[in-house]
Amino acid sequence: MPPFPDHFSSVAGLYASARPTYPDALFAYLAGLSPGRERAWDCGTGSGQAARALAAHFREVIATDASPAQLAEAIADPKIAYRVAAAERSGIEPESVDLLTVAQALHWFNLPSFYDEARRVMRPGGVVAIWGYVAATLDDPALTATLHHFHYDIAGPYWPHERAIIESGYQMVPFPFGEVAPPAFEMFTDWTLTDLMNYVRTWSAVGQLAAAGRGEELSALERALKASWGDPARRRRVSWPIKLRVGYRE
Repeated sequence: MPPFPDHFSSVAGLYASARPTYPDALFAYLAGLSPGRERAWDCGTGSGQAARALAAHFREVIATDASPAQLAEAIADPKIAYRVAAAERSGIEPESVDLLTVAQALHWFNLPSFYDEARRVMRPGGVVAIWGYVAATLDDPALTATLHHFHYDIAGPYWPHERAIIESGYQMVPFPFGEVAPPAFEMFTDWTLTDLMNYVRTWSAVGQLAAAGRGEELSALERALKASWGDPARRRRVSWPIKLRVGYRE
């Protein structure tokens, strides 16, 4: 199996502090579907954003990622076991997982191998949930238009090709489980201009843009946003609809 596409180890510290957090209601919903509350597996955990929320609902959370640098930024929790492991080779015992979550990461996996691993470790009737989010919306149309222009037009050619999977809401990939229709969830936060720019700096496309010698585009984005933001210390509402698929191991 080829090496995993590592776009985030170089910005692991910023990723841990600058990425938004998922709503508590999402994890309460998934825990309510789960056949048990013994063990959850958060695969592709990054620095543990989803794993920490799962720990409020499960006796044990196994949080795996192929990047040691990402895991080094995770916040310790006695209920979470962080492990360096590929999604396709978790090392988890067979039929021992009640809920498997993949947050903003499925598009990086070898899907046939990962799905084999998921079926191996899930209990019968266990729940699998995959989700992600795309371009953010701000509380001002001009700011949203500026950010989307950068996201799709400037950075667009530099997104890894796997990004198309998440842009589709994971609808363009197979999902070999007994699928159910989930309710809608939204992620939101109140950020300063500095907060937003730090988040943008964690994008995989921004790293590729800089590598191509176009790092000045990020400064141009900040200037354009500042023109409509007002006081840079002002907190503005930033939101992302969550693209979620949920199913059962049959």
